Amino acid sequence: MGDAVLLSILAIAGVASMAFSSIKKVLDEVPDVIDSAGRARDAWRRFKRPETPQRDEQPPPADEEEQPPAAA
Repeated sequence: MGDAVLLSILAIAGVASMAFSSIKKVLDEVPDVIDSAGRARDAWRRFKRPETPQRDEQPPPADEEEQPPAAA
């Protein structure tokens, strides 16, 4: 009878240890998932935003009307 009780205690402790280990692994991944979701949200916002010229790029030239010649 004592062996059965000891064996059940060890079995419960083993299951609890594996459960806590699994929970810890899942919780360790939460910050990475949150960071990834933030990057995905930012990428989606950039995708939906209308195209704007970058700092290095020049905007397309405006419709330039021909200037009358200057009087001399």
